[in-house]
Amino acid sequence: METNLDEFLDVENELDQRWPETKLEPSLERIKALVHVLGDPQTSFPVVQLTGTNGKTSTSRMTDALFSRIGLRTGRYTSPHLQLATERISLDNSPISPERYVEVYRDVEPYVAMVDGRSEIRMSKFEVLTGMAYAAFADAPVDVAVVEVGMGGTWDATSVADAKIAVLTPIGLDHTEYLGTRPEDIAVEKAGIIKPGSVAIIGEQTPEVMKVLLTRAAEVDATIARFGSEFGVVSRAVAVGGQMITLQGLSGVYEDIFLPLHGEHQAANAALALAAVEAFFGAGPDRQINLDVVREGFASVVNPGRLERVRSAPNVFVDAAHNPHGAAALAKALESEFGFRKLVAVVAVMSDKDAEGILSALEPVVQELVITTNSSPRAMDPDVLAGLAVPIFGEDRFEVRPRLVDAVEEAIHLAEDEQSGGGVIVTGSVVTAGEARALFGKEPA
Repeated sequence: METNLDEFLDVENELDQRWPETKLEPSLERIKALVHVLGDPQTSFPVVQLTGTNGKTSTSRMTDALFSRIGLRTGRYTSPHLQLATERISLDNSPISPERYVEVYRDVEPYVAMVDGRSEIRMSKFEVLTGMAYAAFADAPVDVAVVEVGMGGTWDATSVADAKIAVLTPIGLDHTEYLGTRPEDIAVEKAGIIKPGSVAIIGEQTPEVMKVLLTRAAEVDATIARFGSEFGVVSRAVAVGGQMITLQGLSGVYEDIFLPLHGEHQAANAALALAAVEAFFGAGPDRQINLDVVREGFASVVNPGRLERVRSAPNVFVDAAHNPHGAAALAKALESEFGFRKLVAVVAVMSDKDAEGILSALEPVVQELVITTNSSPRAMDPDVLAGLAVPIFGEDRFEVRPRLVDAVEEAIHLAEDEQSGGGVIVTGSVVTAGEARALFGKEPA
């Protein structure tokens, strides 16, 4: 059956009439009601669930790549998407087709209507998408699902599934209006993905956050493995197109792995992914995963919008950093791995984000800034962002170009002034990164 683009856009329009992902009513009742009438598809496969402030999608993609290379049929659910909604639901490490997306939506639509009719609050867009993902995974059927939370943990719709493995990437500040203004408060919500009897794979955390996570693990009798203790990064070296890393896994050391991603934070994400996969199969000294499989899995990782090169001469990168923690990791990678003589940043952020924190994190490595906006109704007005930039960059180091395409063109022009030593980074939000990818002709992935 051929689904035309209009039909796909109709479905997206219908979903957009619902509460957006930025609006929450903390309850699992609606999603529980939906999966119940769907036959509880989320119980038909084991789940690896991920939460944290940054690194979830990168770690999800690496975990998926390893499972796929080992030979398992995988489902992956991530959010938000960069360019096309189908990116959110992947089978066998690839997004489902628009045709399949429409089919799955039409399959669950009558059941969604039933749940809507019984509740004072209609199902949100994210809740419907989560139901669609679990239904698609059960129908495939998959051997394992890699599922990223939308926001938080305990009350996130994805948590209707009981994850066998809970992965917690570094936890900082984001979505403070919903999750709290202290990392330890946010950690309480995110710790909810650690379910009774599960294995918690814990990334690098502050002592306050780690205490919260370990307390939760003890309460539900979960096994824990911590970055820097039970697993971690032994070594890393910058390589052409990425880095060479050696990882300490739960079952042994895995040497000379090429990871086609930039930055120390991606090496740490790789360690999390490896530990999650080891734990899934039951880690132990005699359970080490074949080294060639691990190498091939990591070498195959595609991670769009994460320090992704979209043009050469000058080099133009896009990155989805949308909070200070992500911007700091981006700045560190740009400084340590590229050595640009002049780096120009194109920045467009959402109005509900810590724009000052993002700009402050980028300022030490950026020589010039071009402020712009993106197509989201939540995007910050570029003139407002410019006002925030003045005390951080001064008035002489930035320009304003209201249209993203003009901002990118201006940044390339500024970087070209530096001959071969200039570079451009387009960042500030997932939407900005996705629209920049489209400008350079990159297909959804």
